[in-house]
This record gives sequence, structure tokens and C-alpha cells, in this order.
Amino acid sequence: MSDSRHNPEARAEPSPRELADLSALADGSLPPGRRDEVQDRIDSSPELSALYARERRVVELLGDSRNLPAAPAGLRSRIEAQRPAVAARRRRRTVSGGAFAGALAAILVAVVLVIPAGTPGSPSVSQAAALAARGASAPAPAPDPSAPGVKLARNIDDVYFPNWASQFGWQAVGQRVDDVAGRRAVTVFYEWGGKRIAYTIVSAPALGQPRAVVTELGGTTLRTFALNGRLVVTWRRAGHTCVLSGTGVSPQMLQTLAAWHDPALEQG
Repeated sequence: MSDSRHNPEARAEPSPRELADLSALADGSLPPGRRDEVQDRIDSSPELSALYARERRVVELLGDSRNLPAAPAGLRSRIEAQRPAVAARRRRRTVSGGAFAGALAAILVAVVLVIPAGTPGSPSVSQAAALAARGASAPAPAPDPSAPGVKLARNIDDVYFPNWASQFGWQAVGQRVDDVAGRRAVTVFYEWGGKRIAYTIVSAPALGQPRAVVTELGGTTLRTFALNGRLVVTWRRAGHTCVLSGTGVSPQMLQTLAAWHDPALEQG
């Protein structure tokens, strides 16, 4: 990584791996043997340093919020009224570090609103997110022979499950199949650094949109909220509803994973 303080134009947009490492360092899940290396990269880049500071603040707020009482209705209403202004400011930012900073800033505001409240979002999306608590009932799907480094051999119609192993280190470890409001729902579980996340795809037509923090990342519209102690990110692909959730995982990590795709294979 070059030092952008000496050559500002040489600093490229943070890669998915850099963002994943930054997020893992912030939430304590980065392996000890890599912490000095990643910290040195952050220290050499004002952009990464700013992102890391915001990420640490999000992690702290997410932890503190579990011990807070529900926010008063009046405060929740005032925060909700501020969302359009936050979204407008975010749209004026650039697509690289500024966009991530805007997304994290929006989540800082939303933590007060959604986490103490308990159950945001439409019931159908909440039901899809709740499938994660049931755990895997079958072995993980294998990599798809047609594109083993990008997707798994599991899909609903044209919407595939990603293989995040080489890009981010998240390994598929199990799966399950359920029904949500009459729609088929497939969930694949991934693990990395001692943490587990669940990725559910619900068949078309898409479920109703939840009340949540809305961000744009890599051309994907993401909605982020908290539900029963889990952080949830939901979005749509080819008319299907995708839901990614986990505990002890940062918003930036989930959003980075959710927005990642191979343009040559993406159908939605």
C-alpha cells in the first residue's frame, strides 16, 4: 500500500480485502498474527485511518446499545425525520472512502433508533432473518464448477450464493431450506475468525422493504437494521430478497459482503 500523505493521487479505492481486514481489526476478529500488519496499513493512510475510527465507534455503540433501554418515541421520531437529510448528504459524497464514511455515519444515527427498539422492519423480512437462529440442517454446498472462486453450487433460480472464501476468508459451513410466507427460502451459513453469519435468499416476488438505514454500495441498495440482537442487511437481486445477518460482526463487514459480486456473473 502506498503512502497517500506523500502522493495523494496514488491512493486507490480501498479493496474488499482491505475493508474486511479493517472491519475485523475493529471488532477484534482479526487473527493476532496479522494485527500489526493491518494496523501499519491503517496508520499509513489517512483515508483508512478515518474509516477505522468510524468503524471502532460503530462497534462500541453496537456493544453499548445492548444494555440500553428502548429509545423514547419522541426521540425515535426526531431521528427518523433526519434520515432524508442524511441520505441527501451521502449521495453527494464520492463512491470510495467517503461513501463508506457516509454509510457508517448513518448507522451511528440509526443505532439509537433501531437497536433499542427491538424489532424493526416488515414481518416477512424479519421472519427471513430469524431463520439464521435455526442453524444448518445440511452440509455446505460445494463451489460451483463453472466459477468455483465466485459462487457456490446452490442457487434459487438465477440468484446464486457467493463463494467468499478466497476474497474474504468466509467459508460456507452449512445450509438449510425453509418456507417464508409461502416463498422458498434457502440459507447458507459462513464462518470466519470464530464468527458465523447467515445468508438467506427468498424466492420472488420480493418481500416488502423494512424500515432501516438505506445505503448505496457498489450499485446495490442495502438496508441495515438490528433485530433481536442480530445485525441485518437486506437487499434485492433479480426480484428475490437477500438477507445477511450475524452477531458480533460489524455493519461494514456485512455491507461489503452483501455488495460484492462478479459483474460477469451477477444476474440482478
